[in-house]
Amino acid sequence: MSMVGNLRKVVRLARRGRRVDLSHPARSPLGSTVVNCVIYRDGVRQEAASTVEESVARVRKRGHGFVWLGLHEPTETEFAQVAELFGLHPLAVEDAVHAHQRPKAEQYGDVLFAVFKTVTYVEHTELTATSEVVDTGEIMVFTGPDFVVTVRHGRHGSLGPLREDLEAQPDLLAKGPSAVLHAIADHVVDDYVTVADAVQNDIDQVETDVFSPHSPRSADASRIYQLKRELLELKRAVVPLARPLDRLATEPRACVDKEIQAYFRDVADHLTRVTEQIHAFDALLDSILQAHLAQVTVAQNEDMRKITAWAAIIAVPTMVCGVYGMNFDHMPELRWRFGYPLVLAFIATACFVIHRSFKRNGWL
Repeated sequence: MSMVGNLRKVVRLARRGRRVDLSHPARSPLGSTVVNCVIYRDGVRQEAASTVEESVARVRKRGHGFVWLGLHEPTETEFAQVAELFGLHPLAVEDAVHAHQRPKAEQYGDVLFAVFKTVTYVEHTELTATSEVVDTGEIMVFTGPDFVVTVRHGRHGSLGPLREDLEAQPDLLAKGPSAVLHAIADHVVDDYVTVADAVQNDIDQVETDVFSPHSPRSADASRIYQLKRELLELKRAVVPLARPLDRLATEPRACVDKEIQAYFRDVADHLTRVTEQIHAFDALLDSILQAHLAQVTVAQNEDMRKITAWAAIIAVPTMVCGVYGMNFDHMPELRWRFGYPLVLAFIATACFVIHRSFKRNGWL
């Protein structure tokens, strides 16, 4: 278990928020297509070659070690040269260039092509009907006998910190390209855990606001709906990854070290936890939305009851005034001296009695 413990330690260190030093040899600005190209032999970083072709030639000449090439949003023309150099399958190349793929793991000869959806939590001071909560990107990984090619899409999910921490663990890198694949998978899934925990805070806040008597009812529904949309975005990244991870953990592959393969089960366990958490969030948001709609219905019923009660009170003076407004000559007490104040007193008394009755029954 020491191996998996070290692997998880590496990805935890990579997840820590820290300042990105672009001057470090394992990193370069995001605007560059080729982020880095490094040779590793026995888990140790070797002297850099001037070109990617030279790096590959060195590794294959010695028959030992591997090349880790990192790319960021390459064009078809730029990636065509890489595909030809490493003998990548055209279907996998197309997926890597155009992105927007579902998480998957496919074998093309002796090359394993894996797609991971990266997620990050978008910080916001207050959740609104237009707040962006989850932002997604993609990492494509080509794993071969003597190379790892990573293609990243999006402005987050940098592998620079992960590369540095792996270099600090040469015994892990000595396992070959499959160690890099496992570290990337574990890093991505750990980010899922972090984002899910942050989303839970938003859900808790919405739940508190819905049951708060001072919360504006009109705003709650739109916030709940927006949160459900963002949760759907997270679900699309997390749920489809279960099948690929299961295949990586159970199906023998030439490009995956047998010792490393067993540790993909640990990653799958963490993914299962996040998947269950997301399903629970979805069910909880449905319950919160139903509770909110029930509150709105109750509030509308109370408003209608109050309107009805006031209409009943106003009906008394309306009826009396309507009778005496018909202008007939022969009407009871029409010319009586105390008729006018008596009618007013009757209207006031009747309205007061009806109001007290409604008040006592909770209609007002």
